[in-house]
Amino acid sequence: MFVVTPDAGSSPELTLPHSADRPAVRPAETRPVQTLSAAGDLLRALAAPVRIAIVLELREHDRCVHELVETLGVAQPLISQHLRVLKAAGVVRGERHGREVIYRLVDEHLSHIVVDAVAHVEEGAGK
Repeated sequence: MFVVTPDAGSSPELTLPHSADRPAVRPAETRPVQTLSAAGDLLRALAAPVRIAIVLELREHDRCVHELVETLGVAQPLISQHLRVLKAAGVVRGERHGREVIYRLVDEHLSHIVVDAVAHVEEGAGK
């Protein structure tokens, strides 16, 4: 259960209720609902296997659509659709070079989320 606590004159914040095995959340650990919502939007944008693969590829090198199509073996319209989702979420940005658009990650924080998720799954596979 989550508790939303409105603060006079500011955004509401989300606080986890306390339980016997989890201490009460200190005020420094509360987050505005808008921040949590934006984080949820970002995680949803990263939640497709093709988008995860795109992020992993862009972590290595900036790439254009046809390079991602070749590397990932996915149809061009599907790559373009996934790039639009990632771009709208602020994960990637594109820069036009002549007829091609070169895509790159906005920052390394985003690739760490994906790399950590993949590593977590791979570590669990060996158990």
